[in-house]
Amino acid sequence: MDKDKKPEWFDGKNPDDFTSIVRKGVKVQQETAFVKNRKFQKKTRSELKANELAEGILEGNRTVLAKSITLIESNAEHHFRKAQDLLQKLLPYSGNTIRIGITGVPGAGKSTFIEAFGTFLCDLGLKVAVLAVDPSSSISGGSILGDKTRMEQLSRNPRAYIRPSPSAGKLGGVHRKTRETMLLCEAAGFDVILVETVGVGQSEVIVRDMVDFFMLLVLTGAGDELQGMKKGIMELADAIVVNKADGSNKRLALKTMAEYNRILHFLQPATKGWETNAVTCSSIYHEGLQEIWELIHTFEEKTKTSGVFEERRRVQTKEWLYSMIVDHLQFSFFYHKKVKSLLPKIENEVISGNRTVTSAVEDLFRAYSEKET
Repeated sequence: MDKDKKPEWFDGKNPDDFTSIVRKGVKVQQETAFVKNRKFQKKTRSELKANELAEGILEGNRTVLAKSITLIESNAEHHFRKAQDLLQKLLPYSGNTIRIGITGVPGAGKSTFIEAFGTFLCDLGLKVAVLAVDPSSSISGGSILGDKTRMEQLSRNPRAYIRPSPSAGKLGGVHRKTRETMLLCEAAGFDVILVETVGVGQSEVIVRDMVDFFMLLVLTGAGDELQGMKKGIMELADAIVVNKADGSNKRLALKTMAEYNRILHFLQPATKGWETNAVTCSSIYHEGLQEIWELIHTFEEKTKTSGVFEERRRVQTKEWLYSMIVDHLQFSFFYHKKVKSLLPKIENEVISGNRTVTSAVEDLFRAYSEKET
C-alpha cells in the first residue's frame, strides 16, 4: 500500500496545523449488483391452534392470553370460529372469580382508584385483571385514553394484567367481547376482575349485566344538576365510593357520604338481601381500600349463602345469549350478498327523500330472506 499522502493544499512549513491524510481506496475484486424491485417480506409465524392457546392460558402465559383476547375481538369469520372453539375448551375453568364493575362521572378518578385498589389486592397475594374500556376514536376506531399509560404502577405489577379495549361505539362503552375476555382471564387464574367503563349515564348500566358487584365512584360537591343522572345509576350500585377524601376535602367527603347514605335508605337495593352503602376513599393515600375490600368480601359471602350470587350469574348468561343473538343477526344481515349490493341504492333513495325508511327496511329484509346464490 502506498504511504499516506497529504492533500495538495497541505502547508509543509507548518505540519502540525494540518492532520488530514489521503489514503488509497481498497479495490473490490467482484462487485455485487444491487437487486432492484425486491419486495420486503415479513417473516410470518404460524398461528397457534385453539388447543395450544388453551394450554398457554391455563399455564398463565401472558403473551398467549393477549393473543387470545385479540382473537376473540376480531370480526373475521375464520377468527370467530377459532375463538368459539377456544372458549368452549376454557369454559370449565372459568367462573371462579369476583367480577367488579367500576363506573363514575368523568374526573371522579376511576383510573387512579383502580390502580390503587388493584395494587392493594396484589399486595394481598391476589391476581388482578383490569378490563379498561376506553372511548373509541371515530377516525381509527382505536382506544383514545390508553389506560396502561394512566396505570403505570399497576401495569408493572407481576400479579396484575391490564387490557385496554376500545368501546367500538357499543352502547355503554362496554366492548361486546368483554364477557368473553373475562372468561379467558378467569381460566388464566386471575382472582379478581375489575371492569372500568367510560363514564356514568343511563347507557352505562349495561355493565351491571356482566359483573357481580357494581361500584359507583362519586365526587364531593357535584351539585343538584347531576341528581337526576345519579339517581338512575344509584339504583344499580352495590356500593357508592366518595373518592378523593383527603386533605381539606376530607370533611366534605364525609358529609357527602352521609348524604348518600340517607338517599340510599329510600331506594330499593340493587341486589336482593343487600343494603347499599356509601363509603369514603383516598386513592392517593390508599385510605379506605381495606374497608372497600371487606365490603365486597361480605357481599360475596352473603349473596352466595342466599343463592343470589349464582342466580345473578344465570340471569347474566341468559342476557348474554340474547345479546349475542342480536349481534349475530346484525352481522349476518349486513354481510348478506344481496343486502350489501342493494343497500347503497336504497340509502340514496331514502336520503334524497324519494322513499320512506319503513319501505326501504322492508325491501332490505325481503332481500335478506332470499337464499344467497
